[in-house]
Amino acid sequence: MKIAAAQIKSNSNNTNENIKQHLRMIDEAATKNVDLIVFPEMSLSGYERELADKLSFSENDSRLKVFKDKALSNGMLIIVGAPIKLNSQLHIGSFIFFPDGTKSIYTKQFLHEGEEIYFSPNFNFNPLINFHDEKISMAICADISNPKHPENASQNKTTLYIISFFYTPKGIAEGYQQLSEYAKKYSMNVLMSNYVGSSYNLDAAGKSAFWNKNGNIVKQLSEDKEDLLIIKI
Repeated sequence: MKIAAAQIKSNSNNTNENIKQHLRMIDEAATKNVDLIVFPEMSLSGYERELADKLSFSENDSRLKVFKDKALSNGMLIIVGAPIKLNSQLHIGSFIFFPDGTKSIYTKQFLHEGEEIYFSPNFNFNPLINFHDEKISMAICADISNPKHPENASQNKTTLYIISFFYTPKGIAEGYQQLSEYAKKYSMNVLMSNYVGSSYNLDAAGKSAFWNKNGNIVKQLSEDKEDLLIIKI
């Protein structure tokens, strides 16, 4: 199976342009026979706090149909990030589109300091994804700061742990260390997608990467270029 992390620069306060950007990345991945693609944290809106409610997506938002169609037409599993409104509460989450036309949601469980002002954590949307003989668990950024999260993934016999990030240059080294340790400790492949450019008036660190089950980094992207990290597992 070929998997890809999309490393993108977000467009502030412009979900329509971000959607177009996602579709371009998905089309490029399709030409390279990618089976699964993941985007960074809240990729459809960019990492925003104060603007997140205005930029949020509902569970059955009509704007999401293009991703359902792309998953169907390309036989691809597509994971996009967004602020998601569920039962009047705002969550940091991911929409997961399957090649059979179905959709699932993952919601961030452990929030970064300050995020609780705008978002609610939610443990009720945490699917174990069975795809191409892999058991896949999702995480979003600060989820990995709580060791219980990867431990729970391991207890579910996860073979591929996928993380959507918004990490700055200051924090990326710690994230790298944690993901390497989790990969080795729980013998699972790890794929991480991060931004480049700036979001929320902060620089993003890029360096989207893949670690194998031994905790070794196999491939990483640059710190400043939009790109696709593609690897076969």
